[in-house]
Amino acid sequence: MKHYHFMGISGVSMSALAWLLLRNGHRVTGCDLAPSELAYRLEGDGALILRGHSPDHLEGVDVLVASTAIPDHHPELAAARARGIPVLRRIELLGEILARGRSIGVTGTHGKTTTTSMLGAAFIRAGKDPMVLVGGEVADLGGNARYGEGPYRIAEVDESDPLFQHLQVNTALLTNLEDDHVAAPGQTRQNYHESFEALIQATRRFAQRAGHVVYNADWPLLEEVTAGLERVGFGLEHGAFRAEAVDLSPEGSRFRVVWDGTVLGEARLRVLGLHNVMNALGVIAVSALEGLDLEAVFAALAEFRGAHRRFERVGEINGAWVVDDYAHHPTEVAATLQAARATGRRVRVVFQPHRYLRTLQMWERFAEALQLADEAVVLEVYAAGEAPIEGVSGRLIAERLQALGHPARFMEWDEAQAYLTESARANDLILTMGAGDVWRLGVELARTGEGA
Repeated sequence: MKHYHFMGISGVSMSALAWLLLRNGHRVTGCDLAPSELAYRLEGDGALILRGHSPDHLEGVDVLVASTAIPDHHPELAAARARGIPVLRRIELLGEILARGRSIGVTGTHGKTTTTSMLGAAFIRAGKDPMVLVGGEVADLGGNARYGEGPYRIAEVDESDPLFQHLQVNTALLTNLEDDHVAAPGQTRQNYHESFEALIQATRRFAQRAGHVVYNADWPLLEEVTAGLERVGFGLEHGAFRAEAVDLSPEGSRFRVVWDGTVLGEARLRVLGLHNVMNALGVIAVSALEGLDLEAVFAALAEFRGAHRRFERVGEINGAWVVDDYAHHPTEVAATLQAARATGRRVRVVFQPHRYLRTLQMWERFAEALQLADEAVVLEVYAAGEAPIEGVSGRLIAERLQALGHPARFMEWDEAQAYLTESARANDLILTMGAGDVWRLGVELARTGEGA
């Protein structure tokens, strides 16, 4: 057994990999500038978690695993190379783990976590005992990773990491593709693609290395990316697998699944929104192609409760629902708000932009998407380690909404919390939204509601 040391162990994917290595009997240590709850949970399984970074952490280490965000010149990483300690990037370790079984990799700009979680639930219900790695916490899986002794290894593959193009899987499931995690022109960033074209080409190379590709055929760009490959499409309008007679309701959805003209059955979901119909359809396509018992797959999807921070009901305040969602791209924002509107409640979104560069690139598109809410409260940008960009603020989004004649306010955190606490009413749906720490505001509102 080896001693693996993780730099940046707080990340949801890094902590999942660390847990699997612990489960396999390896020794694991890890460090981070500010260790997360996910990192400290690993201590209960035998890991040693260290605060900060230092070459002193390398004593006795056999392999150093570094997250994509760690630059090559970092002293701890450079010291490992100087001592002859093998260095693996996160995606490289993921590749090694996937290579030990029949692998399914899920990638795309949106829906990766939910789709991977659904796949895991389906394969578990079908008796395949899969190993699953997810970029989020999932109640149905008991966390962000599941150890399994069956042949299947199912993983969320983060397309934001340029190294993902070198990963090889048996089946690649492509959900969609948009211009996220792309650096500004002329800039080079450690965990960004140089351009949207570079991201497209990286996705093409990932697909080319796969034994088989299952893709969203309603997404025109994926038709181009997968052209000439061994592939099967799914969609509402295109592809061999179709969702027909889709019925969306405040309780979930149901739809008929058809494969090349043959009806496979009716799927029912408790998670809301048309985007989740598409996620589930991709799961059904992969499951059918792998020969799974589709009755078990449909049953798993019907029971699937969703991933943490994916339209997650947090609680209530003054009769208003408090719901939290991770959406941080305009397309995700629009899809989540469409699902929220299907509840029939007044939708009041609290949006926290994530990263200055993304806000600079997309603030007008965010404003357009946020018009789907009845009211928008916009917070300041969550930096996620990025340096501020002059003139870039959540205020840009709020002011654009106001210029469009839509109810919107730019507020500081405490101001927003006080405003919502005072104004929350029955039939409201207060939706905290963003990839930063906006979820804490939702938790505080729900706690206030519990104490009322």
